[in-house]
Amino acid sequence: RSSDLYRGSNEFREVALNETIDPSRTAIILCDLWDKHWCRGATARVGVLTEKINPVLRAARAKGILIIHAPSETMDFYKNTPQRRAIQAIPPAALPMSKEIPTLKLPIDDSDGGCDTEGDKFYKAWSRQHPAIEIGPNDLISDKGEEVYSALKIRGIQHLLVAGVHTNMCILNRSFAIRQMTKWGVRCILLRDLTDAMYDPKDAPYVTHDQGTSLVIQHIEQYWAPTMLSSDLLARLR
Repeated sequence: RSSDLYRGSNEFREVALNETIDPSRTAIILCDLWDKHWCRGATARVGVLTEKINPVLRAARAKGILIIHAPSETMDFYKNTPQRRAIQAIPPAALPMSKEIPTLKLPIDDSDGGCDTEGDKFYKAWSRQHPAIEIGPNDLISDKGEEVYSALKIRGIQHLLVAGVHTNMCILNRSFAIRQMTKWGVRCILLRDLTDAMYDPKDAPYVTHDQGTSLVIQHIEQYWAPTMLSSDLLARLR
């Protein structure tokens, strides 16, 4: 689903697309699904997401879709794993010139960090990806956009399906995620039921947490990438 007519403009029309996606030309990247977050609410919601993610990953692997795990700032934990070494061994691809795409204001106020559990203060709580998420022998692990881009190019990947957290932060801003990959010409698709936002209902626009997440998803659809449901993907992979 996408409402993008002219990327970076304010002219939109919501459209639903039916496409055939070649599994061998598709990858799924998992963004910052850490073992623990500084915000207790965020940690709890990631735990729920992991239960939905593993069945999708199993079906995707069986059909030949590449899985990339991207838990930022935890590469020391994975430095001796074959999945980390495998992506480091890929020859660097020449990076294209980044497209100029305006970055517009988000529809929610996350200026205080967006945590919705009282009293939580920022600290680096994470040390690895959530242990409940299965890592396959042929998966890759990286938190570097250049490495991910090289892995996509060498395999001829045409579609990058993005899951993880948070829509208003890392999903958009990490070097391996939607904004930068889109600027490098990679077609991203957000798995909109496998994501979450950092948003506190006490902040503007004063809606529920789930409604705040939906607003950011709509923003991504308008300005950056189409979205799809993982349930639709799973139904077609089985």
